[in-house]
Amino acid sequence: MDGTPEPARDWGPFGRPLFNEPDARALSRVGVVDVGSNSVRLVVFDGAARSPAYFYNEKIMCALGAGLSETGRLNPVGRRRALAAIRRFQRLAAGMALKGLTAVATAAVRQAEDGPDFCEEILHETNLTIHVIDGTEEARLSAQGVLLGWPGSYGLVCDIGGSSMELAEINDGEVGRRVSSSLGPFKLRDVKGGKKGRKAFINETLDELHAQMGRQKNRLFLVGGSWRAIARIDMERRKYPLHVLHEYRMSGKAVRETAQYISKADLDHLRQCCGISASRMELVPLAIEVLKGVVRRFKPHDIAISSYGIREGMLYEQMPERLRDLDPLIEACRFAEVKDARIPGFGKALYHFIMPLFKSANDDRKRLVKAACLLHDVSWRAHPDYRAQTCFDNTTRANLGGLKHSERIFIGLALLYRYRNKREGTGFDALQTLIGEEDKRQAEILGKSMRFGAMLWMQGTEDMGKLKWRPKKRELNLLLPKSAEPLFGEVAAARLKSLANALNATSTVKIRPDI
Repeated sequence: MDGTPEPARDWGPFGRPLFNEPDARALSRVGVVDVGSNSVRLVVFDGAARSPAYFYNEKIMCALGAGLSETGRLNPVGRRRALAAIRRFQRLAAGMALKGLTAVATAAVRQAEDGPDFCEEILHETNLTIHVIDGTEEARLSAQGVLLGWPGSYGLVCDIGGSSMELAEINDGEVGRRVSSSLGPFKLRDVKGGKKGRKAFINETLDELHAQMGRQKNRLFLVGGSWRAIARIDMERRKYPLHVLHEYRMSGKAVRETAQYISKADLDHLRQCCGISASRMELVPLAIEVLKGVVRRFKPHDIAISSYGIREGMLYEQMPERLRDLDPLIEACRFAEVKDARIPGFGKALYHFIMPLFKSANDDRKRLVKAACLLHDVSWRAHPDYRAQTCFDNTTRANLGGLKHSERIFIGLALLYRYRNKREGTGFDALQTLIGEEDKRQAEILGKSMRFGAMLWMQGTEDMGKLKWRPKKRELNLLLPKSAEPLFGEVAAARLKSLANALNATSTVKIRPDI
């Protein structure tokens, strides 16, 4: 590769990568401090700017908003803990050579009478300016965080914090109506009248929100720690095998069943099983009552958990439009290839080489094929005996946006076949139940085609030959240029035969003279 820029069309439907261009590189190390009602968190984003990679991520459960409804002031203990945490975060940022931190505070600080004094204290002690945002701005940033992972999405974003809950609609990649409410668990805990009074308050507030937001029957995106805790409990109830919260899907029925499951459970035992902190678990029974009401009012066609929220929304805010328009999955895979593959750039050549096998695939499937080709060599440093398992494990649990759980399994299985002829005995049988038999077969074909194509490793624009696939005749033909003939040795022949077997086809090899 000589470094000469190539036309965007040469990259196919996914466009040329932008992460090496100046405006994208400027976003490669971005620090954000989020001062919430329950937690104070530092996140430092690094790497492929379009798909957030978490260089550093730390939170302290300060409970700044605890008791706010009664006293009108920030929790004194939480305030001291928050100040100590932000001191630490500012020192860490200096150690990471960050140009600076962007800090925002949400419901607790904006509602507390001593909120301005707290911000002044932070400024005096750490020289960090806290930007206190209102509820509608919080809703907008959370919605942008969702768009970072789901570009072009339609639906309702619901972000719950300790002292508030925000709603924002997204349509075709744009944030529309948005509204803030007092349906945070800290506020609900202080509602008078016990369970009956709390239920009446929730219902009345949700009626107002429904009147303001109108019909919202697309997807419901859930943002916030309490929603993630509920999703983790839903996984435990279902014995779901993949513990990746981002893009986890639930139904309205699942929410109701999980609410009942929580009401009957020993909460201390449940939190230990699910790895949920005691302070978070304390808020879950209140949050699940709100979620039941949201689902009942808006009747979404499905529910998706988003690990991306206000912090990712702040990263999205800084992106140029052309970067926002790119596919977060493909950009993350490209960055991984550049950083970790032995021959960066070969993934694109491999993609074009094997595409005759996937000519009739839809765009969603071609996108997964592209991602797999870009990732096909990034785990080469793993021990050869464990390389297949490492590929599968890394992909299914990687921090990747724009990827459903079933798609994670598909790519992971393809990469497993990239390094191993059979999936049996790998220890991932439970995860493989998340995709159907035809998808497993297609993943095997993809993996074995990459396994064979990797034998024809060449630099730059060298001709690695062509595959021709005649599905009706079940014929797989390989046309090799004379210059590539030495690469087609015994191992390559065996891998071609394995690919043909996966296709239930016969194979032939033809050597053509170099032109």
